[in-house]
Amino acid sequence: MASLAAAAVSVPSFCGLKADTKAAMSSKVASTNVVRMAPVCRASMTSSDALKNVGKALFAASSSLLLAASAGAAEIKMGGDDGALIFLPSSLSISAGETVTWVNNKGFPHNVVFDEDEVPSGVKVDDLNHEDYLNGPGESFSKTFKAPGTYSFYCEPHQGAGMKGSITVS
Repeated sequence: MASLAAAAVSVPSFCGLKADTKAAMSSKVASTNVVRMAPVCRASMTSSDALKNVGKALFAASSSLLLAASAGAAEIKMGGDDGALIFLPSSLSISAGETVTWVNNKGFPHNVVFDEDEVPSGVKVDDLNHEDYLNGPGESFSKTFKAPGTYSFYCEPHQGAGMKGSITVS
């Protein structure tokens, strides 16, 4: 559950100078215009205006995230948060045309190899495989799945440890 706490907001202000012209007379010098500057301070925006702007920015950011999440993308972690040799999630269901991104979660070298006997007929596993190792956390690659069916994959160096997964495309 999210919580919201009030915080003090510092609002920048602008202090400028306001010109005030008055004629000054001198007995020895002809009359001249003297410009006197009086300080003028105004807050550029009130704290309620600032909070409204923050609210608008948060709404725009959350809307963008929702649109991006619904744009047909899924993510699979390569390695558990605790360092386990797993794909997380190990099984995934998507619609045809959606993209799946694999992200190396920990520093182990991982790759993704599809089993040619466990993909829909007519699909070339060489087009799906990513046999190069992703060595560092955050390294990733993506594939788009067009043909409906079930795709089984595994991590080549960790297949013996049970690091495997599947994607069902409808």
